[in-house]
Amino acid sequence: MKKILSTLLVAAFMMGALAGPAPVAAADPLTANYSATPEKGAIEFALLKGFMWKYPDGQFHGEDQISQGQFVSSLVAIREVKEGEPVPQLPEGHWAKATYERAQKAGILAGVEINPNKLLNKEETALLVFNAWKPYRGVKKEGYTNTGALITWGWMEPAPQGQPKFREDLPVTRADAAVILRKLWQDKYELELGEKYALEFHNSLKIKDGYITGKVPNGDKLLDLSVQFFKKDANEIVPYNKGQSFKVRIQDFRAMSFFATNDLDYSIAAVYSYKNFPDLTRTKNTQQFSLSR
Repeated sequence: MKKILSTLLVAAFMMGALAGPAPVAAADPLTANYSATPEKGAIEFALLKGFMWKYPDGQFHGEDQISQGQFVSSLVAIREVKEGEPVPQLPEGHWAKATYERAQKAGILAGVEINPNKLLNKEETALLVFNAWKPYRGVKKEGYTNTGALITWGWMEPAPQGQPKFREDLPVTRADAAVILRKLWQDKYELELGEKYALEFHNSLKIKDGYITGKVPNGDKLLDLSVQFFKKDANEIVPYNKGQSFKVRIQDFRAMSFFATNDLDYSIAAVYSYKNFPDLTRTKNTQQFSLSR
């Protein structure tokens, strides 16, 4: 995702680190050994938001392969999971036990062999991502490995040129993980924002004397908000954009949809359809992993 999006999100919302044991120590993000790497922006974002940490020596060590415990801790922090379920595989007093119990409650550990010290490859990392994001985007696309589906979605880089695109066995470094995790944080933020505006729009709707009135929320600079009315007797769409109010005759239209979209990367934050005029029951159609982007 483009650098401007990171800047907007940093200014818009700050999330503190999840309380509990962490595999590494927090430190000043401007003194680490990643300043010349392509992942610099993602690493700084992860440190500022508190879902990744440095080692006790004050360095990030982005070249190191990420461990299961580190990645699970990051996912739990982003999901902001507060409650837990027992994880008997880890003994009492283990540094990762509280975090893994939260991960278990959130479904992040489904199908995962629990081993906090295990160094992750792409397939293992992608499984954790899909587990963590099932409440938001559903299940992965059928016919793909976890790696292939995540690469197709755009949240994991393909293998280097000359190798099979979806190589599942390649290691995932801490810098690689920072890129993935930033995309998760941003997606969660956008989805929550999209839901907020979708509800604001829904609450504005009124039906009176055969007309439907409402207003597209003013929103913010991050998401493009729009509403489309679909005419009954023609393939014609009547659009309204953010901040616009409308009054339309119900009998002229067969349906209406609300859209919240990030135009920087075309990600979909919220889509709701109204297909049973004059009934204002809405159906959620926000984009799922199982559908191509």
